Amino acid sequence: MWTFRARLASLVFAGFCVAAGARAAEDIAFVTEHLPEVAMDNRYAGLPLWGDGTTFEAGFTDLSSGTLALRGPMAEIAGTYGFHGLRLKAFAFFDRFSLTSGRERRPLNEPFVATPLALPAAAEFTGLDGTMRDAGLGLALGDHVQSSWIGAFDWSVGVLYQQVRLRDYRLAYELLDGPDAGASGAIDFSATYAHFTPFFGVGKHYEFGDWRLGPHAQLAMPLPRRGLAGRITGPGFDQAGNTADNGAGKHFGDPSVTLGLDVTYLPWSLSIDVGSLATQALFEPHIHQGIDQNWALHLYWTR
Repeated sequence: MWTFRARLASLVFAGFCVAAGARAAEDIAFVTEHLPEVAMDNRYAGLPLWGDGTTFEAGFTDLSSGTLALRGPMAEIAGTYGFHGLRLKAFAFFDRFSLTSGRERRPLNEPFVATPLALPAAAEFTGLDGTMRDAGLGLALGDHVQSSWIGAFDWSVGVLYQQVRLRDYRLAYELLDGPDAGASGAIDFSATYAHFTPFFGVGKHYEFGDWRLGPHAQLAMPLPRRGLAGRITGPGFDQAGNTADNGAGKHFGDPSVTLGLDVTYLPWSLSIDVGSLATQALFEPHIHQGIDQNWALHLYWTR
């Protein structure tokens, strides 16, 4: 009986191992594109569209795929002005993230140029030590609306200009299988992407003594979408390009839908967005495949 149970447990364990390994790891170009795109979504989730006065935001992003990680602080300032009975907001933000990795094994399959290598092929990647900077300015126009069927709500619409700068976004690689096994070089995704991003949001608020709850939803659309840029070196070659010119499409800069819930302690005018903390963690790994975890914390102080 013990032998039968031991064998059964071994089979069950083996089944779990097979199931866990059934989904192959995403290739390096796939995940290195998604890391900064998720960081952009975390910024859109923190746009200062709600409330009056001058708002200061401090935040933090921490996301990863395997040993690849992007993390760092976010900062923003916004001012509110009356405009023909509406609310005009001007804001600026600056987010700075570090890009790091350990020893990473996944397929090498770069879509931005054609190389002499037989790809895709399993590879080992090391040495990531780069940065991402997302900076921008924006304007938003909004109002408070009284509605007989859904109650009072706020709306906001606007546009922002942002530059996403990826620097030293480079990994050393060594191919582990295929006809070019043992070949080594570097793959570099450093680039600057500029977008005009229109956005729209709706929100409500409810007050309970010293506390206010503010659920809100926001849609952002970075335009234009860009081809993923990159450079790869290897035995006897050094090539650079982007996916748009290589016929692989424009992929960088995804539409973003974010959901938040601001919890405000009114005597201090201090808010935390517990909604986006939860929804960005839950939804982004499904929206951007290959992302294992995503944390986005936003704190606001208004005066």
